[in-house]
Amino acid sequence: MSEITYVRGDATVPLGKGVKVIAHVCNDIGGWGKGFVLALSRRWPEPEAAYRAWHRGRAANDFGLGAVQLVRAERYVWVANMVGQRGIRTGSKGVPVRYEAIDAALTELADRATELGASVHMPRIGCGLAGGKWSRIEPLVEERLVRRGISVTVYDREG
Repeated sequence: MSEITYVRGDATVPLGKGVKVIAHVCNDIGGWGKGFVLALSRRWPEPEAAYRAWHRGRAANDFGLGAVQLVRAERYVWVANMVGQRGIRTGSKGVPVRYEAIDAALTELADRATELGASVHMPRIGCGLAGGKWSRIEPLVEERLVRRGISVTVYDREG
C-alpha cells in the first residue's frame, strides 16, 4: 500500500509529472488573507477570486463546512479550496478547525482527483491558523486519499 510522501519545499510548486491538485483548508466566513492562501495568491489570482465568488453566492450554492471547490490554476494544476474551519479565531468553542468537515472535503477531493487522474499536494492542512493537530488529520488523509490509490505529497516549508 502506498503512503504519504513528506518533502521539504513549497506546496505551490508541486513535484512530479501529470495532473496535480493542491489542497488546502479555507474558513467558512469568506476570509482569505493569512497563511497558505497568501502563497497561492502570489502564484495565481484564480483560487482567491473563485473562493470569494463562491462565498458571495453561498445562498445559492454548496459553500459551507465540508464543501470543496476545484479551481484550475494552470493546464495541469488545480487548487482545491476545502472549507474545513469554522471562523478564524480560537475562542470559547476551541480552535477553528473542524475535523469532520476536513474528512468530508477529503472524501469529495478523492472523487475529483480520481476523475482527473491527479496526485494531491498539500501543506499540513488544518494545522496552521486553523489550529488543528496533524496527528488527527494525517489518518483522514490516509483513509480518504491514500487508501484509494491517490498519490499524496505533504510539503513542510524549509527554514
